[in-house]
Amino acid sequence: MKHATLRQLKVFEAVARLLSFSRAAEELHLTQPAVSTQVKKLEEHADNALFEQFGKKVFLTPAGTELLQISRAIIQQFEAAEQSMAQFKGVAGGKLNVGVISAGDYFFPRLLVEFTRRHQRVTLNFTVHNREGLLSHIAENLTDLAIMVRPPSDADTVHQAFAPHPYVIVAAPGHPLVGVKQIERERLMRECFVVRERGSDTWHSMEDGFGDDLARLRIAMEIRSTETIKQAVMAGMGISFLSAHTICQESKNGSLRVLDVQGFPLMLNWYVVHRAAKRLPPVAQAFKDFLTSEGAELISRAVPFDSSRA
Repeated sequence: MKHATLRQLKVFEAVARLLSFSRAAEELHLTQPAVSTQVKKLEEHADNALFEQFGKKVFLTPAGTELLQISRAIIQQFEAAEQSMAQFKGVAGGKLNVGVISAGDYFFPRLLVEFTRRHQRVTLNFTVHNREGLLSHIAENLTDLAIMVRPPSDADTVHQAFAPHPYVIVAAPGHPLVGVKQIERERLMRECFVVRERGSDTWHSMEDGFGDDLARLRIAMEIRSTETIKQAVMAGMGISFLSAHTICQESKNGSLRVLDVQGFPLMLNWYVVHRAAKRLPPVAQAFKDFLTSEGAELISRAVPFDSSRA
């Protein structure tokens, strides 16, 4: 193993975590053949097979399982060294590691652009996940800051609200409920819903919005992609519960309409989250301060939402 490289260990860790060469390639911004080559070289150094494949499914071998824990420890040590050295750079020249749930990718790049405009020479490692994936990144110390709606409640993390996050019920323009005032909750129980998957931040927000009535909803489909849900609603396959920040463009052009439902919009918050024991690098602390002081205003500009028109 003495000739193994950090790059090979990082590629191996991504494949092992995702159990997919193609998804690892997407995450690492590499081609799938490049990922396969790096893993093959590491297997040669280890003199052991690290993965085995049955059909289309990839599994870790016992040797791979053992090496995964060691690889993560090595990667974290390198990241700790990098962060320690970044302390001497201050904000400029630092590396910002931040992850966000998928609803945030409709506005979050604009916040990053504004931050880097003010702090030049900052480099970015920006990733988008569902709730489960983002919690995993926090637990495995793969991100400095996480942006989400429902922060974990355990004592290992700290969180701070920095902007409101409204959720609404949307339908196609021709839906019979469009234009109806103060729709009662009971009326929605007769409609088919197309929603995000269980376990996602949006699903948990639905639990807040509907409470015990959630079990009574006629859920026609659970879909992992917000964009696909919007297309399904536009096609007339049902109505949906979505973040208002994800439908800004469709609301403007009229391809989706926000229904006037009693108790909606549901107003939650965006939170910035990090591990309680983590010593934030200067650039991460600066970005956290930036979010808490200006995040709400910048988000309202990027994805405006007028609750009086909902």
